[in-house]
Amino acid sequence: MKRSLALVCMLASSLGLSAMAQAGATDPAPSAAAVAPTGATKIAIIAFQPAVMQTNEGQRNFSELQKKYDPKRNELKQMSDEIDNLKKQLQSAGTTLSDAERQNRLKTIDEKEKAFQRLGEDTQNDFQQDLQQTYQQLAEKVFNVLQSFAQQNGYSAVLDVSSQQTPVLWYNQATDITKAVIEAYNQKSGVPAPVGGTTATPSAPAPHTTTHPATSAPKK
Repeated sequence: MKRSLALVCMLASSLGLSAMAQAGATDPAPSAAAVAPTGATKIAIIAFQPAVMQTNEGQRNFSELQKKYDPKRNELKQMSDEIDNLKKQLQSAGTTLSDAERQNRLKTIDEKEKAFQRLGEDTQNDFQQDLQQTYQQLAEKVFNVLQSFAQQNGYSAVLDVSSQQTPVLWYNQATDITKAVIEAYNQKSGVPAPVGGTTATPSAPAPHTTTHPATSAPKK
């Protein structure tokens, strides 16, 4: 049995997320009481998903999520290493084993691989759910800051370019407010920057994979 699990890519391609199932936030609908803008229309651009994750709070929360799943990663690696060793032992034994002993060892390996697969899938699903919840909770707060920032600076619209399906084909870098919104949110949240700079994008716990030699009985 081949052991492979699809890895999670996180929330935006610019951050290496794919992954991460993408976790998205639903933008609140515009207020019915909003006054129509007058004069020249100001439009801003933001990479919203990366902005959420690059806030100090986002880096802290996603780093904590990574640490939460470190024990599962270690457990999966230990299980994988054990299966590797069992397969190597079987391969080394060659024709010295009886058919019954070979079949018993193959059965043990098969059972351990199935357990490995189940744990990997369960862990990946749990990680996805935690990741989506973590992102959405923070995205709502970042959106509120974005909305206030846009209103205070006279923007009529803010376009999100973090999605691969964005209709924006080109924009002037001067209209990109991603960094400004991140800084505004950091100031409001009061969460300090992580020690050592930007943390890595969280990824799903992945099993340790190697190429295994065939374990079927040799032809006689």
